[in-house]
Amino acid sequence: MTVTTQKTTQPAQASAEVKAIHRKMLRRRRLSKGFTYLVAILILLWIVVPIWFIGSMALTTPANVRAYPKGVLPFIEFSLETMRFFLSSEGIVPGIINSVTVAVITLVLSTIIAAPAGYAISRYIFKGRDTYRLSVLMVRAFPIVVLAIPLVVVFINFGIFDSIYSLALMHTALTLPTTILIIGSVFASVPYELEEAAKVFGCTPIQAFRQVVLPLVLPGIAAAAIFTFVMSWNEVFAASVLTIQNRTLPAQVFNTLSQSSQAYQFAGAFFMLIPSMIFIFFIRRYLFNMWGQVSK
Repeated sequence: MTVTTQKTTQPAQASAEVKAIHRKMLRRRRLSKGFTYLVAILILLWIVVPIWFIGSMALTTPANVRAYPKGVLPFIEFSLETMRFFLSSEGIVPGIINSVTVAVITLVLSTIIAAPAGYAISRYIFKGRDTYRLSVLMVRAFPIVVLAIPLVVVFINFGIFDSIYSLALMHTALTLPTTILIIGSVFASVPYELEEAAKVFGCTPIQAFRQVVLPLVLPGIAAAAIFTFVMSWNEVFAASVLTIQNRTLPAQVFNTLSQSSQAYQFAGAFFMLIPSMIFIFFIRRYLFNMWGQVSK
């Protein structure tokens, strides 16, 4: 009788211990998930709150911008008066045109150069490939402050100083390393066996690239190109050093920042944020697609 009681008691105790361990694991999982959500919410607020505040100041009246303490939409009056004041300020419209022109030229040049370079480093094994990748990355990390004066001297000697085309060349040099690495990762995500299969079925290497590889990498190339556009649009230091009369919008705003009003500063910051936000919104699915391909 005693033996039977011990046998029935032991499984009950084991079951209780398993349930306790299971509850403990569930508690840890919930705490971990809650902590993850909390960190994500804090990061989201860290990003969204300044943008919302800048947008609120840019989309209200100058009187609300000068007021203290400041409010945010929808608790203050909505108005386009501050934006109209900013767009009517001296040098803003030419700066916008120059920024778009420089960014488009940078986008085209960077994509044309980076596409074959990215394909080469992702498809071919050659001596010094890792060194080449590292050198490409080091170019991006090299501070432009060190190159500022030599670049000005070179551009003056060649007669291209204070030109949007010379600035586009500089922006191409700044954005090219990042574009090469992104496009190279996109090409690396496409299996080489697909090209080999196309060649087996009679395609030439160029046909295999055009008909098999190119359709798969176009979303990634488009995302890299738009990212290049945004980087050129937001660049301010090279534009401030290499231009005087033909300044881009960030350089124009930066040059007049110390003498400008708060309404001008908030409207300028919001106006420079708009392209980045719009482009990222429309290409987000291409970025997700590129990330999924690279992670595979």
